[in-house]
Amino acid sequence: MKRIFTTIVATVFLVCNVLADEGMWLPLLIGQRQADMQQNGMRISADDIYSVNHASLKDAVVLFGSGCTGEFVSGEGLLLTNHHCGYSYIVSHSTVEADYLTNGFWASDRQSELPCKGLTVTLLVYMKDVTDEVLKGVESTMSEQEREQVIERNIEQVKKEAVKNTHYTATIKPFYYGNQYFMYVNEVFRDVRLVGAPPSNIGKFGGDTDNWMWPRHTGDFSMFRVYAGKDNKPNDYSPDNVPYTPKKHLAINLKGVSEGDFTFVFGYPGTTKQFLTSDAVNFVQNMEDPLRIKMRTIRLDVYNRAMNNSAAQRLRYASKVASIANGWKKWQGEVKGLQRLGAVEQKQEREKQFAVWAAQTPERQKQYGGLLPEFQRVYAQSEDARLAFIYITEGLLASDLSQYAFRGIELARLSNDAANSDEELSKTANNLYNSLCKLFANDYDNHKQVDKEIFAKTMSVFYEDFGKQHYPWIGDMIAKSKFKDNPEAFFADIYEKSIFANDKSAKKIFEKYNRKNAKKIMADPVVAIIDGITKDHSENHAALVEQAAEKTDSLYRHYVAGIMEMNPQKDFFPDANLTLRVTYGKVKSFEPMDGVVYKPYTTIEGIMEKENPQIYDYVVEKKLKELYNKKDYGIYANKNGELPVAFIASNHTTGGNSGSPVLDADGNLVGINFDRNWEGTMSDIMYDPSRCRNISLDIRYCLFIIDKFAGAKHLVEEMTILK
Repeated sequence: MKRIFTTIVATVFLVCNVLADEGMWLPLLIGQRQADMQQNGMRISADDIYSVNHASLKDAVVLFGSGCTGEFVSGEGLLLTNHHCGYSYIVSHSTVEADYLTNGFWASDRQSELPCKGLTVTLLVYMKDVTDEVLKGVESTMSEQEREQVIERNIEQVKKEAVKNTHYTATIKPFYYGNQYFMYVNEVFRDVRLVGAPPSNIGKFGGDTDNWMWPRHTGDFSMFRVYAGKDNKPNDYSPDNVPYTPKKHLAINLKGVSEGDFTFVFGYPGTTKQFLTSDAVNFVQNMEDPLRIKMRTIRLDVYNRAMNNSAAQRLRYASKVASIANGWKKWQGEVKGLQRLGAVEQKQEREKQFAVWAAQTPERQKQYGGLLPEFQRVYAQSEDARLAFIYITEGLLASDLSQYAFRGIELARLSNDAANSDEELSKTANNLYNSLCKLFANDYDNHKQVDKEIFAKTMSVFYEDFGKQHYPWIGDMIAKSKFKDNPEAFFADIYEKSIFANDKSAKKIFEKYNRKNAKKIMADPVVAIIDGITKDHSENHAALVEQAAEKTDSLYRHYVAGIMEMNPQKDFFPDANLTLRVTYGKVKSFEPMDGVVYKPYTTIEGIMEKENPQIYDYVVEKKLKELYNKKDYGIYANKNGELPVAFIASNHTTGGNSGSPVLDADGNLVGINFDRNWEGTMSDIMYDPSRCRNISLDIRYCLFIIDKFAGAKHLVEEMTILK
C-alpha cells in the first residue's frame, strides 16, 4: 500500500489541473504548484514562499495561540492577527474601570505592552516528509492496534532525534488519513504581549449579526509583540526579554488589490473533510449541525438578554458568547450550502462510480470492494452514540453548574480510590473550591439567574428530545417531584438545591475536604443526574464512538488511496489539520442568490450606512465619524479617494486561517483574513468555486485605525510600508 500511495502522490503533485480557487497546499511542496500560481498572476517564486536556506515568507507566519494565525510586520517582533483571535487576552486585561474591550488599547511604548499569560506563538523552522520512518515496520497483516503501536513508537523516536540538542519542538501529523506523514519542527515563543486593539465597535463591528456575512465592515485586528531572550531564542516571560528579531517580516502594499488580482493566504487552517462519504455528510447535514444549532440558540438567547442589562454582564459573557455564536452561525450556513449543492447526492453518485471502478479487476475488488458497505454499517451502528455525545456536550454540560458538578464527580471518584493520598485529594478539592469562590465573588446573584435559566432550558430539551427515551429514570425523578408536568421547572429547582450553586454549602464540603465528603457530593441532585448520564455514556456509548472513529480512520486510509488511484490526473490536497498551508485564488465578486451580485470590496461608507446607535453592534465611534466627515483618510485611501475596509477572494480557507496574511502577487501584505462568507461555509466538506469566498480586512483600514484613529503612528512607522 505504501509503495502504491507514494507513486500516486508523486503523480498528484506533478499534475496541476485543479482550479486555483480550491486547495490547501503544503509549503514544502509548493514548488509543484509554482507554474499554476504564476499562470494565475503570482510574480515571485516558490523559493520565496518556503525555503530553509534563506529567509522566506514562511519565517513571517506563525501559529497564534492554539488555533489562529499571525504575521510579523516589523523587524522587532510586532505581530498582527485578528481581533477575535486576541479577544480573550483583551478581555483578560479589561475591567469596568479600564475597559480595553470597549475602548481599545494602544501601548505608547514597550513598557506599556501587556504580558499575556499562557499565550504562545509557534514559528515553523522546517518541515519534512517522514513517511518512510514513521511506517517502518508496519505490515499489511497487522491489526489496526498493532499498526498504531508501531507508528507511535516510530513517531516518538523521529521527533526525539529531530530536536536533540536544540531548543526546538517537533510534531508529526498524518496526511491522507495516515497514508503519509510530515514532521514540523518549530520554535515556540512564550513571552507574547498585547500592543494594540481597536474598540469593539471597530474590531467587532456588526457583532454576531454580521459574523460569516458579506458585505462586511469589521476592523478585525489586534497587535501583539513577541519577546525572546537576549540570544533571540524563546524564553519564559521576563522584564529582561527583548523584542524578537524575525528572519523575515512582511512588507505592506498600500496600493491594495482590485477585482481579478492574484492573492494567496499563508496560514494554519484547522479542519477540512473533503473525503467524507455520503453517510457522514448526511449525519452532519441532517442531524449533527441542526442539533448543535438548536442547543446553542438556547444559550445565546439567555446570554444576550443578560449582556443587554449591564456593562458588567456584557464583559462577563462577551468572550463566551463569541465562542458559542461562531459555530452556531457557521453550521447554519453549512447546512444550507450542503443542501443547495445536493452534497449527499453528489457523494452517493461518486461512490457509485467508485464501486464500478473497484469491481473492474479482482485486485481492486479485493482491496476496495468492501469499503463502502463497511462505511455504511459502521456509521449506522454508531449513530445513536454520536448523537448522545452531542447532547451531552451541547446540552448536559452547557451550564457552569454542570461543569462544576462534573468536576465534583471526578473528585468523589478519586476519593473512593485508596491509592490517592489525602494530600492529593485536598489539592484537587482546593482547586475546585478556589474556582468556585471566584465565581461566587463575581456578581454571583445575577450570574446565578443566567446560569440557572441555561441549565433548566438545555436540560429540559435534553430530556424531552433524548433523555426520555434513553434515561427513563430521569422521568421517574421528575414524576416524584412537585413539578411532574414541568421538566424545566424541575431542573430549575434542583439547580437551587445543588451545593455548587450555594457558597455556604460549597464551603462546608470543599474548604476542609476529606474522603467522607464524597458521599455528600454524590447525593447532590444535579450530580446524580450528570453522573448517571455520563456513566451510561461511558459504558454504552463512548467505546462505540471511539471504535467507530478508529474503524472509519482505517477505512478512509484505504478509501482515499483508492480514490487517488482511480483519478490519477487529479490533484488532491491533504485535508487541513492545523499545519502551515498555502492557498491561492483571485479577488472575486459573487452572486449569493438570483438577481444579486456582491462587489468584492467594502468601504467606510458601508459603516455609516449600517450605523444604529440603538444597537450595540452597530454603534460607530465618535472619532471615526469625525474622520469620515472630514474625509481625513491620509495615505490610506484608494485611487478613488475611498477608504477600503474589507475585500473578498476565492482563497480556500477555514477555521485556523483567522489572522492569516493575505498576500499580493509579489508577496506583500494586503489584508488579514478573518472569515468566510456564509454561503460558502460548507467548503470544509465540499467547495463551490462560484460562492466560496474568504473575507479579509484591507490592510489600509487596519493602518488607518492605528494611525489616524488611535494616534499610534509610532507603530505604523515601525513597519515596512510600500506606497
